[in-house]
Amino acid sequence: MVTSLKSSGDSDTHAQTGSSYNRKDELKAFDDTKAGVKGLVDAGLTKIPKIFIHDNLKLGKSGSAESNVTIPVIDLAGVRKEANLHSEIVNQVKNACQKWGFFQVINHGIPVSMLNKMIDGIRRFHEQDTEEKKKFYNRDYQTSKVLYNSNFDLYVAPAANWRDSLSCVMAPNPPDPEELPEVCRDIIFDYTRMAKELALTLFELIAEALGLSPNHLKDMSCVEGLFCVCHYYPACPEPESTMGTSNHADSSFLTLLLQDHIGGLQILHENQWVDVTPIPGGLVVNLGDMLQLISNDKFKSVNHRVLAKNVGPRISVACFFRPQFQTENSSRLYGPINELLSEENPVIYRETTTKEFMTHSFSIGLDGTSALDYFKL
Repeated sequence: MVTSLKSSGDSDTHAQTGSSYNRKDELKAFDDTKAGVKGLVDAGLTKIPKIFIHDNLKLGKSGSAESNVTIPVIDLAGVRKEANLHSEIVNQVKNACQKWGFFQVINHGIPVSMLNKMIDGIRRFHEQDTEEKKKFYNRDYQTSKVLYNSNFDLYVAPAANWRDSLSCVMAPNPPDPEELPEVCRDIIFDYTRMAKELALTLFELIAEALGLSPNHLKDMSCVEGLFCVCHYYPACPEPESTMGTSNHADSSFLTLLLQDHIGGLQILHENQWVDVTPIPGGLVVNLGDMLQLISNDKFKSVNHRVLAKNVGPRISVACFFRPQFQTENSSRLYGPINELLSEENPVIYRETTTKEFMTHSFSIGLDGTSALDYFKL
């Protein structure tokens, strides 16, 4: 039962040496409910279970982001219509990718009405009857195209995060419609189709910013795969003791993020946490580790996190662009692009496959550790 989990108010300590606390048993008890974090909230818990407590978190001041710094916002209006404007946008993308690894885009071509429908659809999925959600509960990321669970790294992370997720492999081989939850089926197909169109434009701009031909990254199959992860962060009774999402960098080539109005996303910029404030109608773009690898560190993948909040739920939808496990391209080798190498810029990373890279990333979970270090020469 959900309510049998030890809460942070219990007398024994969080340490695994506690006489009556077995972390593995607690994790399994939580997992077996298939009700996720929302199940805990629905049960009326006022103290979070110990599996969610992040030791030495002390979010206080460190949770208050640098208030005078904002990530770049790039207006894509007219990006394909006017040469001078296109060139200026490429320069803005280059600056953002070199200095930030993150930026927001506006006038990107996806209607605000569709963004709102996507947020509403994901809310409907997570707030439907638990018995309906349980039909999708799964942890088999190797073969399943549609999964609902809480914390993909539940059994390897130092502490669990305060969120539930619906994950869908939407390209290159999308699931059959009946495999997706009926309450959000149509909007997931519609939104991810438009997200991929936008990603094609973004990959062209990033390629040009690297000094390559517009189709270079597309021709490397960087935009072929789309893994859509739809997060639901319930209001947390003890937000100072846990995280919505732990400090990490994405493993993808590129991530396109839709977030609602609540906020909580922060990026690590020059050793300061910076809020990524939601912009109505805007989308967040960030580079992943695989883009940093093939660019040979010219462009950066940046650590980020999501704070737990006592308001909510917060809803976000992340589209990760990378080849998928289920395709033949999962065995394709990726390494630093030859055109970016020189005597002054020697190769930094060895070649790897998407499958090897993702397997390694999943094995370390979200603990702030860089997956890239393992692939350095």
